[in-house]
Amino acid sequence: MFITYTPQDANRALPDVKRRFNTIVSQKNHVIAIQQELERITESNSSLGRFIKKKQELNLAVSNLYKSIEQLECMGVMIKSVDEGLVDFPSLRFDQEVWLCWKVGETEIKFWHAKDEGFIGRKPLSPKGFLDEDLEDLR
Repeated sequence: MFITYTPQDANRALPDVKRRFNTIVSQKNHVIAIQQELERITESNSSLGRFIKKKQELNLAVSNLYKSIEQLECMGVMIKSVDEGLVDFPSLRFDQEVWLCWKVGETEIKFWHAKDEGFIGRKPLSPKGFLDEDLEDLR
């Protein structure tokens, strides 16, 4: 689904985005732990049965991780980096498509950047960008 977010819309969606993003981080860490276990099983010359069981566990964990990513991105947002905790919300600034950006640890959407810029190009939102009656600056 493609939608554009105002800063107000993005802030209303943020609690759900945070919850889903935290689940993704947890699932990613679980995948890494299973991969490490699988490597230890391979190095220890364990039975094929043990290896296959752990590999199937890894497959399920990876599948669940991708399902969670898909569910979050179906909200219309884009995960830019799980490791850095970056999520972008598509928006319009005047007639220009831009990204509203959020980083783990931030309590609200405070920054935006152009489509061709990344985290380094973040610019602060105008305070009036957060008022429902004044969306001229960023809508």
